[in-house]
Amino acid sequence: MLRLSFILRLSLPLTVGLWGGLAHAVARSGAAVYATECAACHSSGAAHAPSRATLAGLPNGAIVRALETGVMRVVGNFKLNGPERMAVAEYLTGKALDPSWNTQTVHGCAPAPPSTGELFAGPHWNGWGNGPHNQRFQDAAQARLAPADVGRLELQWAFAFPGETIAEAQPSIVAGRLFVGSRSGAVYALDAKSACVHWTYQADAPVKNSVVLGEVKIGSAVRRLAFFGDLAGNAYAVASEDGALVWRRKVDDFRSAALTGSFILAAGQLLVPLTANESTDAAARDAVCCVFRGSVVALDPATGAELWRRYTVAEVPAKTGENAQGNAIFGPAGATIWSAPTFDERAQMVYVGTGENSSGPATPTSDAILAIDIKTTTIKWIYQGYAGDVWNMSCGTADKVNCPQDPGPDYDMGSSPSLTTLADGRRVLLAAQKSGLVHALDPDAAGKLLWQRQLAKGGVLGGIEWGPATDGQNVYVAIADMRWSSHDLLDPKLGVDPRAGGGLVALALSDGHIVWQAPAIACTNRVGCSPAQTAAVTAIPGAVFAGSVSGHLRAFDSATGAVLWTYDTARDFDTVNGAKGRGGALDATGPVVVDGWVYVVSGYSKWGGLPGNVLLAFAPPRQPAQTPP
Repeated sequence: MLRLSFILRLSLPLTVGLWGGLAHAVARSGAAVYATECAACHSSGAAHAPSRATLAGLPNGAIVRALETGVMRVVGNFKLNGPERMAVAEYLTGKALDPSWNTQTVHGCAPAPPSTGELFAGPHWNGWGNGPHNQRFQDAAQARLAPADVGRLELQWAFAFPGETIAEAQPSIVAGRLFVGSRSGAVYALDAKSACVHWTYQADAPVKNSVVLGEVKIGSAVRRLAFFGDLAGNAYAVASEDGALVWRRKVDDFRSAALTGSFILAAGQLLVPLTANESTDAAARDAVCCVFRGSVVALDPATGAELWRRYTVAEVPAKTGENAQGNAIFGPAGATIWSAPTFDERAQMVYVGTGENSSGPATPTSDAILAIDIKTTTIKWIYQGYAGDVWNMSCGTADKVNCPQDPGPDYDMGSSPSLTTLADGRRVLLAAQKSGLVHALDPDAAGKLLWQRQLAKGGVLGGIEWGPATDGQNVYVAIADMRWSSHDLLDPKLGVDPRAGGGLVALALSDGHIVWQAPAIACTNRVGCSPAQTAAVTAIPGAVFAGSVSGHLRAFDSATGAVLWTYDTARDFDTVNGAKGRGGALDATGPVVVDGWVYVVSGYSKWGGLPGNVLLAFAPPRQPAQTPP
């Protein structure tokens, strides 16, 4: 699964306090560590890694955290010792490490009494798709942003995630607070209008998914909880008022299990989608491929206890042969879930989209929409968008040691299924695929295909990535189709193609005909730029918001596709919390519109994207006070 970070679950990481105890260990200099372990990617212009110049601008504590518990923990824990992690950080930044460095920031909120009243009484956006149907639509009462005011949007504030180069967690806004995770694992609760910090919680690994809020009965009390997961496979519930931990659970013990898709609360259960980085791990010549199967896990929201688990691949992987290195090959595996589940309360069904099989034999549940009965936990029906897709990251390398003999094209059904209703009462389940196809299914007829439309070429980072939005009349689809300078995705000189990809298309929900098309913003004048639009789309009445890997956020007239507003996020920002802030590529997450404000995170340094670390908030300027006659 190319969209996932290369992360393995490791034993207890070394901390700053342990460095003194490691003084006896043999340690290389920072320059030697960088030259041996880092330079091949970070000094070569590789698209999948931040440049050395980007690393040099980080706090050295951020580099150490990435090597200990973050995205580079594989290198940091298996190839470096504590003094070497510290040394390479100091070498890159040219500064001595401050052992007290952390992600805590200034700009704290004044103490406030606990909130009362209905949790969702005011305008809100909760979780990934703004509700369990994953429509990514905000109605007029919640958006409070007229189409005429969209063109008047201005930056109100910028908040920086200290020391990061990626901002990929979409915020949730509930009861006047904004909840958002970060690459460092810090989860923040901010005031939605001022961005002052109510609290932070430090997770064990990066938090990519959206925080989901809910009220849960624990004992005799009803508590307001915030739920999220990290990229080491841990799920958390914390008190939404102060961030105090209520429970933490390791959802899967597989070494590289990850929670990228957001959770949903449905029928008194917390539904958690499971993926892993095994498909990416398979690129290593000594990797054993592949044994991980995707699954949906239902947890008790009050305790974190597992209620049930449904694997996407029914068979337990078994040895099927050996690769050219003599390592065993296992299968079938894969069909992981890297997006939020969708809940159909009428049918009592959970819908999930699955990825490719990482090893064969191919299964009918890969690249598919699965309908799971929430009461019996059985799979009631399957709609497969592409059959026989067996692929892993080894297929994108030069030697292809773990690539299957007849690899597929990596056509994940990666977007969250979207459930909506037409004006005549017919229901439609939308499925968007990396093949570039949009599928409209009948959820009341076992997933029968209603219509299908090809919009993009497709590919590893092609087709449709993180998903469309629908307002019940149209479905608005962003085209990815990202391309590079080499077919070897681990080529140190890999560069992004500034001419390939991008565009936004509106389809009629009734039959899939094209209503309008909007071209991408050209990237020819920006280094490291791609016009691809991988990020999720967001709609409100009269307007559609879509971002680009180029860093541009645009709003379109939902009836005509005319551009209403454009903002270039790829620049430096003065931030409310005082940390160094920079915008970059808009990838994965989409904008969130609540109470007249638009929120978006900016920055994505992987796979050719422009680095950044900011959360931006926009709103129309306040109207001047009227003078009485």
